[in-house]
Amino acid sequence: MESKMAKSDALAALNFQNVIKNMGTGLLIFDAQDKLILDNLVAQQILGPNLVLMRSEGWSAFAMLTDANRGEQHPANEIRARAIHQAAPVRFHMLLLGVNTPCWASSVKNEDGKVFTVISIERPDWHALMELMGTFRAEARSAITSTSGHADFVRKLLNNPPKKTTVEDLGKRAMGMIDVISSQMHRLQLLIDLLHRLEIIRTGQLPGLIEQRTTVIAVADFIEDFVEELSEEALVDPNIDPDAYRDRLVLDVDDKLKVKAPKTMLRDILRDVLRNSFMYSESPAAVKLRVFSATQGRHVQFDVTDEGCGIRAKEADRVFQPFQRARQPQVIREYGYGLALYLCKAEVEGMGGRIWYESEEGVGTTFSFKLPIAD
Repeated sequence: MESKMAKSDALAALNFQNVIKNMGTGLLIFDAQDKLILDNLVAQQILGPNLVLMRSEGWSAFAMLTDANRGEQHPANEIRARAIHQAAPVRFHMLLLGVNTPCWASSVKNEDGKVFTVISIERPDWHALMELMGTFRAEARSAITSTSGHADFVRKLLNNPPKKTTVEDLGKRAMGMIDVISSQMHRLQLLIDLLHRLEIIRTGQLPGLIEQRTTVIAVADFIEDFVEELSEEALVDPNIDPDAYRDRLVLDVDDKLKVKAPKTMLRDILRDVLRNSFMYSESPAAVKLRVFSATQGRHVQFDVTDEGCGIRAKEADRVFQPFQRARQPQVIREYGYGLALYLCKAEVEGMGGRIWYESEEGVGTTFSFKLPIAD
């Protein structure tokens, strides 16, 4: 009882104005008459001159700024209405200085029943952007340097072939250099594709795309088409026969299931998870894809199981983080960017699903994700 009283006294003595002022996120509070009654230092830094107008014009100025360049996304007044009528905060984005800034809208009532609108504004994540651009520059520079060097070597080899070199040997050496160029271009294209998906997530486009593109997918037909595509594309290395991947893939698919998802997004997720399984397990070990009904028929679950190196328990926090890779030798020796699983997690959760894994080091890993079933 005494500890509760002490805690209550401590809270009473706390100056909440100073707490709000020193918060790490921007904060705006509008009263029932749409007046801006409170803001903090971070909001001033983020909004700049726009905050002066909000202090004068209130909610209408905030709504005008929020609705600018939003296209078909929900307008500010609709976001506010949702925040008032539901218990959980509403997430949205506001374009500020060319940056799609994440925000939250919520509401509180005072003792008289008057409703106040609370807006929190996150700081733009420039560190992540700098890390992203640094990764891209390094990879592009490496690809360009390597490609140019190998192309020059092939040119010199063909223009001035070594004496006593047969045409067959000359062709083999040239093809070796061409294979290296092909691998570099494949990796660069993969990175560009990953960055495009990251851009969609970081700029707040993902919910709208999911809403527009979600369709009912017959899982068995989808998997059949997907496996056929594996024979036509370079999943891991363009210099490895694509049939080598398909031959290792063991399927167990319930042919009656249907799932609700954007087809392209589901294809990307499944390709990313399978790529990891093939990359971190030795040929000819099988990679198993099982698709079945889960959670009492509410979801379709996809399990991808390999017999690879497994994931150390201490690496668990890194698995779904962007630009993070496990530090095991078997992982480090393979190329990668630490992005694919982060993207998969964001996309699966955006579709109302969940992704997770179970692993034992030296034995193998099962990555699982489930999505809402279609009636």
